[in-house]
Amino acid sequence: MSWLDGADDDDEPEYDFRARPNPKANRPRTKRRPAHDDAKIARVLGVDRGRYNVLVGEDTPDEHRVLATRARELRKMAIVTGDRARVVGDASGDEGTLARIVGIEERTSLLRRSADDTDNVERVIVANADQMLVVVAAADPEPRARLVDRYLIAALDAGIRPLLVVTKTDLADPTVFLDHFEGLDLEVFTSAQEEMPLDRIGAALVGHSTVFVGHSGVGKSTLVNALVPSALRATGHVNLVTGRGRHTSSSTVSYRYAGAHGAGWVIDTPGVRSFGLGHIDPANILAAFTDLAEVAEECPRGCTHLPDAPDCAIIEAVEEGKLGERGAARLDSLQRLLLTFESRDTRS
Repeated sequence: MSWLDGADDDDEPEYDFRARPNPKANRPRTKRRPAHDDAKIARVLGVDRGRYNVLVGEDTPDEHRVLATRARELRKMAIVTGDRARVVGDASGDEGTLARIVGIEERTSLLRRSADDTDNVERVIVANADQMLVVVAAADPEPRARLVDRYLIAALDAGIRPLLVVTKTDLADPTVFLDHFEGLDLEVFTSAQEEMPLDRIGAALVGHSTVFVGHSGVGKSTLVNALVPSALRATGHVNLVTGRGRHTSSSTVSYRYAGAHGAGWVIDTPGVRSFGLGHIDPANILAAFTDLAEVAEECPRGCTHLPDAPDCAIIEAVEEGKLGERGAARLDSLQRLLLTFESRDTRS
């Protein structure tokens, strides 16, 4: 009698439910991931062909370097220099061993750039930096104020404090170039071949994680080597025909700075000739021009600050000479960037 005929539950036949055959006798797949409660926190010092050089036990007697790879579930995540990684496996650092990165701690900052201003695909440079030291040469190669403007915008967008060092001041006077940044909350260092202000720059590095950026050939790697002699970063020269620097640093690497005033981290990056801001919110551009942003508080709501903007307080201040001799150049730099982003948004 079936259960439809009113049979008691005790009279029901027992059905033998069998699991799906598993001829390979392997474990069924699951989306559950191990908690990795035993993971160690490590600083990512550098990345080379899918391998990560990480520092385990930072600032402890057991501090040591470990070579690691990433877990399969992180294959779509960008793991970059400066990340705080969770590491499991053999983290002894012994020759021939390989640990595994199974997670990334929450980042405090993320410095990014794009290929150009029309490219919305961001390229991560470094994580968790709180300072950016922009290195530019007074000559050989010639300084590019608008490239520095782009660095400053990227730094402020990421919540990173910018600093500026001008090298090779024995070759040219940087005064006119530096006038372009008058009014900005920007600490500036000048450096000549025989007079590098290592003590002053070093003092600014203490307690911070500082990413060094700059055009190829400006002396960035030379400065890194002077501050961290063990870095041994390759240095190059400027092509006399093209005026361009040769790329010498091919990867982003962290070095511990240990100076008379204390310790910090120096992050050297490859030299670049362009710095796209396609990932930046145009609303953040004005923030990089702190002198102009203060004046812009008097602008009408929704002011674009472009040449045809009616009643723009910045334009009026420049025309009246209230922003000094470099005010027009500052406004021109701002408007060029704003126009670039306006054309990008129109095409998209």
